[in-house]
Amino acid sequence: MREVEVRALVMDPTQNTPVLLLRDPQSKKVVPVWIGQPEATSIAMVMQQREFPRPLAHDLVKAILKAFGGDLDMIVIDSIQDSTYFATLYVRDHTGKTHEIDARPSDSIAIALRLGSPIYVSEEVFQVAAVEMPAPEDEGMTKENEDRFKTFVESEMKLADFKRFVSDF
Repeated sequence: MREVEVRALVMDPTQNTPVLLLRDPQSKKVVPVWIGQPEATSIAMVMQQREFPRPLAHDLVKAILKAFGGDLDMIVIDSIQDSTYFATLYVRDHTGKTHEIDARPSDSIAIALRLGSPIYVSEEVFQVAAVEMPAPEDEGMTKENEDRFKTFVESEMKLADFKRFVSDF
């Protein structure tokens, strides 16, 4: 398993769908995960350190876990079938027992970000889905390449092109 971090939340303009980029800090590769708009909004709120006036579903899950003395030990994006990712929540109850709960990766990530829990991608998923990610400016990416990448993501991105684009760096 590889621990990943949420690198970016971008839009795929061809499908008008949000894409979450999960970065493996050891390899500098990312796993792109297409997600729904409600989950993207929920994740964006956490990334921007903002809150809705009323709790969203992921806030509610966090509150319930905490109210009953539980916690989220980690989430694992553990398989991919027909371009669909599957994830497991590892929830520890008040007695210390860990429960494995099947969940969508987008919901899992939204909850993990709220609770500060680690996010992992199985080696199997990583080998199938990971693509090279250009390094940020502070790691050697030029301003020109950064601008080119942003333009590409915002206007032209398709998965096949994404893989081809990042291999140019």
